[in-house]
Amino acid sequence: QVLPVESGGGSVQGGGSLTLSCATSRFPSNTKCIGWFRQAPGKEREGVAALHISNGHTFYADSVKGRFTISQDFANNTVYLQMNSLKPEDTAMYSCGTRPPASGVGEWCPLRNTYIFWGQGTQVTVSS
Repeated sequence: QVLPVESGGGSVQGGGSLTLSCATSRFPSNTKCIGWFRQAPGKEREGVAALHISNGHTFYADSVKGRFTISQDFANNTVYLQMNSLKPEDTAMYSCGTRPPASGVGEWCPLRNTYIFWGQGTQVTVSS
């Protein structure tokens, strides 16, 4: 099993787009939630988007709704984060993590920092 690895970061001007990838040969067992998180210097890690890989439900932080889209490629065991209309405040190290789903009325994927992170992350820098 190859642990999930992030890629796709870079430097863009405000208003630009990037697509991040979280790829693996097989996601860890008991994993149904894949989450993208980011951490800017001097700030805590925050959840950006999450995906339940079985039911396809997606979850977004208010700060990225309408701009970011999380999706999956079943054939390649890859989860993407399409980021549009990027802003300087989106600048951060982005990481993907995994965790089992939370349950209540159905299963869902929280954006709390309770995921296991496997890779080094990928840097996104947005200039004004």
